Order: sequence, then C-alpha cells, then structure tokens
Amino acid sequence: MQVKDNKTVVKQIHNQTDVISKQLFALRDLVKQVAEEIEDSGVVEETLKWSEPSYVTKYGSTIRINRYAQTNQVAVYFNCQSSLIETFREIYSDTFAFEGKRALVLKKEQVIPVDELKHCILLALTYHKVKHLPLLGA
Repeated sequence: MQVKDNKTVVKQIHNQTDVISKQLFALRDLVKQVAEEIEDSGVVEETLKWSEPSYVTKYGSTIRINRYAQTNQVAVYFNCQSSLIETFREIYSDTFAFEGKRALVLKKEQVIPVDELKHCILLALTYHKVKHLPLLGA
C-alpha cells in the first residue's frame, strides 16, 4: 500500500509548535511505514479532516493525528464507532493513555512506543478485514 502525500497536511503540521510538530511528523512517518508494509490493500490517502491530518483507506478505518486538547500532547484519533480503542485498551492498557472511545494520547515527554503504535495503526488500516475477529485478530 502506498500513501499519497498531501502538501496541505505538511503545512498544517508545520504550523504547530516545534514540540508538537516533531511528534506529529513522527506519527505521520509511522502511518506511512505501516501502510507500505501492507500488501494488496490499495492506497492510503493523506488528507485533512476537521483540519487534522488524516489517513483514509478503502479497507480500513480513518486515522487522524493532532494536538490533544490544546496541550503539549498529541493524540492518534480513531473512529469512535469502531472497536479499535476498546481493543487497544485490552492489549495496551499499560502502554497508552486513552480518551474515551476515540483516541490514544501521547505525552510530550513520552517516547513513542513504536512497535505497539505500529500494531494499532495496522489494525486501523485493515479494520474492515479484521473487525469480525476477536481482538481484531491481534
């Protein structure tokens, strides 16, 4: 799968503070890395939804990244109607902070738990293929 880059998204990320921008670019890179590892799933479109960098695919659930609640934190947002956050809580309750049924929250001091977050991104980008499985097949 490949990600179609969007210059407007890059500009939106650059408009954040240095700390937030750095984390958002790291999250963007993780989404792109995971997308490139998925075979036969089409294209991930990088776009803005609600002024937030978003990643949309035919077989997955939309992922959004942005500053969290005007703090020096960032969040990875998922569709609250999906079972993604519920599954992530079950698997990674000691790794991430959560906001309701829609977001993983990363504190500015937190080193991004790359392997765990890549797994969450993979489940989101393939959601419609795995949503019927217990714990999304994790």
